[in-house]
This record gives sequence, C-alpha cells and structure tokens, in this order.
Amino acid sequence: MLFARGARKAKVSASRRVAFWFGLVALYVALHTRLDYFFEHEFFMHRAQHLVLHHLGPFFIALSYPGAAIRAGIPFAWRQRFVRPALAQPFVRATLDVLFNPVVAVVLFVGLIYFWLLSPIHFVAMLDWRLYRVMNWSMVIDGLLFWWLVVDPRPAPPARLAPGRRILMVVAAIPPQIVLGALIFFTPHELYPIYSICGRAFTWLSPLRDQQIGGLLLWIPGSMMSVIGALIALRHWMRLSARGRLSDERAARAGLARRQAARASH
Repeated sequence: MLFARGARKAKVSASRRVAFWFGLVALYVALHTRLDYFFEHEFFMHRAQHLVLHHLGPFFIALSYPGAAIRAGIPFAWRQRFVRPALAQPFVRATLDVLFNPVVAVVLFVGLIYFWLLSPIHFVAMLDWRLYRVMNWSMVIDGLLFWWLVVDPRPAPPARLAPGRRILMVVAAIPPQIVLGALIFFTPHELYPIYSICGRAFTWLSPLRDQQIGGLLLWIPGSMMSVIGALIALRHWMRLSARGRLSDERAARAGLARRQAARASH
C-alpha cells in the first residue's frame, strides 16, 4: 500500500511499477498459495520455492528501486515522528552498517542457503511449521538486503557500495552456489529423506531424480540470477561513468570521510 500510494507522488515509471508488483506477486505465490503442499513434499519444488523467495522475487522488487516511492507513501508526520528518529538510533545505524557490509552480505546470502540445506536442520525445518516459516522469511529478507545492494542505480554515496564493489560482491556469490548445487546433484544417495517419510507429491519421481533436479535448480538458475545481477550492476557503472557521476561520487566520499574524521576528533 505504501508503494502504491507513493508511486503516484514520486512519479515512478511503469516499468518500475511492473517490476515491483511482479516481485511481490511472486513472493505471495511462493508463500501463501496451495502450491505450498508441493513445496513441502518434493525437494525440487522446495528449491523452486526458495529460488523465488531468495532470488527472483527480491531481485525484481529491488530492481524497481522502491525506496523513494515507499518514503513518499509514508505520511510526513509519521516520517518525522517515527521513521527518522528510529533510523538515527546508534544501534539501528550500526546494525544496518553490518548488514550492508559487502562481505557480510555475501556470507549471509550464501550461508543461509547452506545452513537450511544441512540435512539435519532441513529435516527439522520441514516438520516444524514455525521453523519452516522462519526459514522462508529469512530467505526473503536476506534476498531483499542482498539484491538491494547489487542493483542500486545510484552512485555511492548515497548508495552503500560503489558500482565496482557491487559487481565483485555478486560474482563472489556464484561459486558457492555452483559447488553446493553440484554436490547435491552428484550425491548418489538420498540427502533429504524427510520427503520420503512424509510422502511425495509425485510418486512417479524417484528420490534421487527429485534431488538431482533440486541440485540443478540451485546450480544453474540460481547462479544465472547472480550473473544477471552483475550485468545490471555493470550497466549502472557504465551509465554513471558516461554521465561523469563517478567523479562526483569520489568527491562525495572524500567529503564524507572528512566529516567523519572531524566528528571523531571531537
């Protein structure tokens, strides 16, 4: 609702609106429809769900650059009374600095995939509905944080990262996904017996073939999303360079460093 309200005020383009709503609908379908039965009873369907929750949905939402529209959609009094004081809190600022650190962002992005695919943890998460929701929403939130950093079209500052660092960050996330996907694909025994124990949605699909398809979904589409993200970050880099914005970025960063040094000296 905030995006819809603010999009009119901020004059958001049609393409950005389509990207936002496509991403939001994709998340809704992956979280709140009857497809959830299949996500819980086939490993490859579960991987397809997380491909949407961690990659596709957050990617399109971040690609719409919704920040300006959401800010415009929040009533001015609320921004003054609640949002700005909250963001000014040292704890909040320190937390955001940690979460948006490129190394932390990559470790979280890849680490959550590995963590939830550890066989004992995956077993419990698919049985406990509370942990199952934590798993799914952790993927959504982390995906939004990661792709927001990668596809931000602005120079830094105000963006958190310079364009070159965005490309390095998303490229660094590719090899671990390939390795894990290949490991799952080539493992000759069943890694996730929970799907056989609870009953499979597709009885004609063998457990190993189900596991192989799931590994491929992590290996190829997941990595390709990262490649696309790197290409978009490269496009933003070239656009900013052509417009002379990178020199402005360096000057702004130097000024910010001087202000921080001045505050530290006092």
